Amino acid sequence: MLLDGMRVVSFCHFLQGPAAAQYLADMGAEVVKIEPPGGGYERKWSGGDAYVDGVSAFFLCAHRNQRTIAIDLKHPRGKEVVERMIARADVLMENFRPGVMERLGFGYERVRAINPEIVYASASGWGRTGPMADKPGQDLLVQAFCGLVAATGASRPTPIGLAAVDQHGGALFALGILAAYVKKLRTGRGTRVESSLLNAGIDLQTEPLTSYLTMGADRSILKRQENDPEKLARALGSAELAALAGIDRYRERDRYAEAVARAVAGRTLAELAPALDAEGIWWQRVQDYDDLRDDPQVRENGCFLEVPVESGKAVLVVHPNRYDGEAPGVRHLAVEIGQHGREILGELGYGPGEIEDLAACGAVALPEARDGGG
Repeated sequence: MLLDGMRVVSFCHFLQGPAAAQYLADMGAEVVKIEPPGGGYERKWSGGDAYVDGVSAFFLCAHRNQRTIAIDLKHPRGKEVVERMIARADVLMENFRPGVMERLGFGYERVRAINPEIVYASASGWGRTGPMADKPGQDLLVQAFCGLVAATGASRPTPIGLAAVDQHGGALFALGILAAYVKKLRTGRGTRVESSLLNAGIDLQTEPLTSYLTMGADRSILKRQENDPEKLARALGSAELAALAGIDRYRERDRYAEAVARAVAGRTLAELAPALDAEGIWWQRVQDYDDLRDDPQVRENGCFLEVPVESGKAVLVVHPNRYDGEAPGVRHLAVEIGQHGREILGELGYGPGEIEDLAACGAVALPEARDGGG
């Protein structure tokens, strides 16, 4: 694996941080997620009430290949366990609100005192400093704030129908961590990495923002640019569309859309595609999620993977990149709270009796022992 030997301690929750941790874990990093004894929020919620044998689809989407241990971060002995983990780690990553890690006793200066070479990586909603630093940071709020909702809707502001800022923020967070890890390998020095949803939301719009701000434009630049109307009229063989070619297709978009609908009525995509291609018109079928699993290109790219989850099955979105032609597989799937606690504590040097004692005093929460450990 590409990142064999990279040790990551993750305090991440919700989506932005876990997505970043999953990218790293897919590439071979040893990622240990610290969750509270009662389990992380993402285990207890899932959009559309999607669960597989009691396991949240929201959890499954961003926790592949990460081991997990459940620790009470306010318990003195729980803190000792975390300190041992930090001492042997290359990276600590967290996405609490600014100040929370300090209150828990694991702020930047404290962690550097334990491990001076560590990469300390923080992801937040708005940034570590500034007037909004302490405000709730969530995907939809950032979409609204950074102009994405306004630009998407043009005349009627519309949110993107997915947590695009969270996911992009996770990718950027992982990118920053990898850069700092390369520096650590090269120089032996750690780095403080900071990522935010606000910056991720703005980065998503690099192309339009660069044009808009450089030109000193106004909102009229957000008008949609459509296919050449004369070419479209020829491709569809429509005299009505040819007659409408010179109208303002933005202001009279309903009129124009109705004419297009009449021109394609009763014709199949197989009939229309050659004519559109002949005119060099860019087009694509609008597919829904039901179409994706069996789409030939999606199959060729290997975008989905069905995996067992307890007595059921889940379909996961596969790591997006290929390395020497292969996608990373699934090594860990932590369906239980603190599922890997015993093996992680053993690796930290705790004996069997000490491990059970940590559980008895409430410093850690352990699942029932399974055959084969973990």
